[in-house]
Amino acid sequence: MARAIIIFFGLLGNITTGLLYISPANVFWRILKRRSTEEFESIPYVSKLLNAYFWVYYGVIKPDSILIATINMFGALVEIIFLFIFLLYAPPRMKIRTAILVVVCDVVFPAGAILLTQFLLHGDTRIDIAGLLCMIFSMIAYASPLSAMKTVYLTKSVEYMPFLLSLIFFLNGGVWTVYAVLAKDTFVGIPNGTGFFLGSLQLVLYAIYWKPKSSGQVGDDLDNQQQTEPLIKSSKQLEQTNEDGVAVIV
Repeated sequence: MARAIIIFFGLLGNITTGLLYISPANVFWRILKRRSTEEFESIPYVSKLLNAYFWVYYGVIKPDSILIATINMFGALVEIIFLFIFLLYAPPRMKIRTAILVVVCDVVFPAGAILLTQFLLHGDTRIDIAGLLCMIFSMIAYASPLSAMKTVYLTKSVEYMPFLLSLIFFLNGGVWTVYAVLAKDTFVGIPNGTGFFLGSLQLVLYAIYWKPKSSGQVGDDLDNQQQTEPLIKSSKQLEQTNEDGVAVIV
């Protein structure tokens, strides 16, 4: 019975995490239509692919954790497609920089780390080191949600923190936290417990600062956003807005 409940929450987590992985699809569709990456950055997608690799490895080597591997296999495929589109339409300098990042961060580094872990370590030590790598990269990914929350607090507006994305982020953290407690998996529990907490804070901030808009304002905002909103903000822009920064943990 307990195993069936763990599987249920693992399957539910696959759904919520899958939604987070595909959440930038609309802006990549925009890149395809405009045949340009404009001022978008590729670094978040390079890091998300790296994170997915380590979670796949962890899910494969740890007994009864295949559901962790399956969703991150899907996530890795999604990020590869996103990066392929980015490389296809990026300007020359950005294309070279992104290609270097992909080779170093998504090929050389994970391959080296996984091979060393696989052949130099054994048993629980191997699992623990793989889990630790997953946890470290997952916690680093929380910079984006924190930036979004800072923007909401400073501007007293939830304009740049979409409710649906915050809700999915909250549910994803909650589902995987329950899974981690039932499966007694600390490496899944710590980053997702943090995600659940931050997701809760996002919803609280949304409740505090949400203000209804007239239909005319909404239409104008959508038109302006479609024309000016970048996929990934520069560091300076992150101080002002953050729409697409979501940490994908499991």
